[in-house]
Amino acid sequence: MRSAVITARAAATFEPVGRSVAAARGFVRDTLQGWGLSDIVDDAVVLTSELVTNAVVHAGTSAEVLCLRDGDGVRVEVVDRYPEREIPLRDATTAPPGPDREGGRGLLLCAALATRWGVDYTASDKRVWFRLQLPDRPVGTRSAGPALPDEALPVAENRVRVGVAQTDAVGAVTVWNDDAAELSGYPADQVAGKPFTDFAAWPHTPGTGTGIAEALLLSRWEGTYGLRRSDGRTVPVYASHLRVRDAEGEPSTVCLFVRDHERAVLQTPQRATAPEAGNGPGESRERATDPFEIFIGSPAPEDLDGLLQRTVERARDMLDADAAYLLLATDDETELEVRASTGLASARQRFARVPVEAGTGRYGSARMPSVHEDLAAVPGAVPVLTGTGMRSVVTVPLKVEGRLTGSLGVASESPARYTNEEALRLQFAADRIALAVESARLTELERLRRGSLSFLVEASDLLAGTLDRDQTLALMAQMTVPTLATWCAVYTIADPASDPELAYVLHEDEDRIDGLKALLAKVDPPEPLLAPGARGWNAPGEAAHSTALRTSLRSLGLGDAHSSAPGTSLATASAVGGETVVLPLVARNRVIGMLTLGKPADERFRQEILELAEDLSRRAALALDNARLYSERTAISQSLQRSLLPPELPEVPGVEVEVIYRAAGEGNEVGGDFYDLFPIRDGSYGFAIGDVCGTGPEAAAVTGLARHALRLLAREGFTGPAVLERLNAAILDEGSRSRFLTLLYGELWPQENGGALLKVVCAGHPLPLRLRQDGSVEAAAEPQPLLGVMDDLELYEQTLTLDPGDVLLCVTDGVTERREGTRMLGDDGLAECLAQCTGLTAGAVAARIMRAVERFAADAPSDDMAILAMRVPE
Repeated sequence: MRSAVITARAAATFEPVGRSVAAARGFVRDTLQGWGLSDIVDDAVVLTSELVTNAVVHAGTSAEVLCLRDGDGVRVEVVDRYPEREIPLRDATTAPPGPDREGGRGLLLCAALATRWGVDYTASDKRVWFRLQLPDRPVGTRSAGPALPDEALPVAENRVRVGVAQTDAVGAVTVWNDDAAELSGYPADQVAGKPFTDFAAWPHTPGTGTGIAEALLLSRWEGTYGLRRSDGRTVPVYASHLRVRDAEGEPSTVCLFVRDHERAVLQTPQRATAPEAGNGPGESRERATDPFEIFIGSPAPEDLDGLLQRTVERARDMLDADAAYLLLATDDETELEVRASTGLASARQRFARVPVEAGTGRYGSARMPSVHEDLAAVPGAVPVLTGTGMRSVVTVPLKVEGRLTGSLGVASESPARYTNEEALRLQFAADRIALAVESARLTELERLRRGSLSFLVEASDLLAGTLDRDQTLALMAQMTVPTLATWCAVYTIADPASDPELAYVLHEDEDRIDGLKALLAKVDPPEPLLAPGARGWNAPGEAAHSTALRTSLRSLGLGDAHSSAPGTSLATASAVGGETVVLPLVARNRVIGMLTLGKPADERFRQEILELAEDLSRRAALALDNARLYSERTAISQSLQRSLLPPELPEVPGVEVEVIYRAAGEGNEVGGDFYDLFPIRDGSYGFAIGDVCGTGPEAAAVTGLARHALRLLAREGFTGPAVLERLNAAILDEGSRSRFLTLLYGELWPQENGGALLKVVCAGHPLPLRLRQDGSVEAAAEPQPLLGVMDDLELYEQTLTLDPGDVLLCVTDGVTERREGTRMLGDDGLAECLAQCTGLTAGAVAARIMRAVERFAADAPSDDMAILAMRVPE
């Protein structure tokens, strides 16, 4: 089956539980990223999630995930132990499974995303596998060429020397490496501090185009010139310049150069040039054989950001402009989004959106070439250039098959700089680049959508894994920061009549969270609207700007020292000064909150990120509402449960009393067992311990009925048998809601001589045990019929006396029926434990019995347990 040579292998086994799906996704993601295959990680994670879900959730078996890497691809296999469950076949009359069907979606995804996939059966397992082909270009490279025969390779000397020079902001040399010294003949100490133009023989005629001084100021430049050597000769070199800035913002230029015939080391593969005569000996000029290739520059076609940035830089250089920008159309062609610019405040402009058709004088001409001679005469004609100081601009559309895909603009600070001739030149270049730009845009969009699918799969899994409201709020914020936004704030709305409340705030810089929270507390929350989609919210940005202004005035001694919000600072203000959007959290047709996402100063969201955030907000809203409903239900349940138990036990003179209660099940405070101890009249007390058959609200109703009826009847002066007979009648009156009830009820009279007199009735309940001072244990009552079964009961009470040092132990059947396999603690085991408690206080006796019961089995108790211990001190 697998003929390729396996170069790497990783495997893991996952148990048939829901959390294994997330663990399998993490295993595949870590494995492929460790192998350097980030390009296919998202597809592999999505497919693995579906197949492992089929195995551990639907098939209910353990799953083994196997990752196999070979020379040109990766194969992922998911093996389960359910081979008899085959893939459902269909004939020509059967409709193919749709994406909305619950079953078969994993196989649909395999067919859509995988290069190949299949199912293999053996006698013991079923193996579903898929294969993902690696990209054509090697991972980590921007471009790659085919393997060539040796005779076709470029010619170079034995050692290729790459000169490295760096110039400061005014063009003086600050760095000169050994290869640069070898190529020029000048050692570093003779070059340092001198203008780089002293060593570069520029082939162009001064004043007619870009010179070396101007080239050093460009963000990126690549081409040929001469390098003056110390012996007077000029050596042709091929150079690449990159403008950078250091941490303090000081600009400089890094220059790499090699001998001209070794230009393949630096030359971008997309550039094709032919030499022509220069101005002097050994000099050469670069002549473009294809204007399209010259215009694109170095980025590979699928590298959209690099392609767009090189495009605007080449457009600016081509028309000798001060600035250039490129906008891409949205899918519906109603807006244009700034994606690259040079010579402008790109951080402020990037991802800004302007309408395509916005009226005369604006972008109504986006579909046709346009020349604006003076923007001052037509304010707002080009929204991207508003406030930039640009006066003249030429814009041309990017079109593919007649469809508007973008717009390219070149601007100058001088008015009337461009004519129709420049517009035609720019349009020619735009026509050559439009198809490559659109192809790269679609590639990026597909990659983003696949990554979004993987992100939403993991987000849904995390949100579904908790029903805690606070944890859900934290997950919402942590999933958006920093993946989607720089900071996030979640507002919640308790009910339609309540105002939004700031519930959670998160910033990618933890030191700014407190300041951000203080800043948001100053502004009114956004208005909760049911309309879907993201909408802008200017209040945080305005508050940040106001805070920054007051901070600046205070620094000059002109403002009120106490005028800004506590905890806010200039850094915090700048951190929230960018675009802010609000997405409603809508669940069950009601706005239950708002998800607010923000960017730092001068940054905007791209449309695809907002669409992803909208998808996340829908899932988060349902998770938050489910957590709210669960919290409300839990609070109500716990409140009702607490009402079934006495709030506190009274002090009984001369008798120690201790109660330990454990309700089985997560989140339960009260189960079917109950207890009570209450004063009846002066000098007498009633006590009870019981167990209602069954669980749930019906059992709880009988528990409440029994506890309150016992108190009422006992205080009316009825004897123990009469109390239980009337309680039995009340239970039977409940009809279908009635439940069997085992109950031990007694009355206690502390004696002046230090003992205690007890009268007890044991109606179907485990018998109470009496521990004497000599360590002997005996039953303290006889069994009688339980309640809730027969109408006529003949009950009687038994009298016993507790001497000083004696203990009376009453338990429910959760204690005696504690099991470990086939063994059960039972009455004998309980009596044996009690016999070892001689001399202990009531509290110590109850604690030791509970500890012995818990240690009897390794599993958590499956039944409620109640222990009531009473002891007469010695």
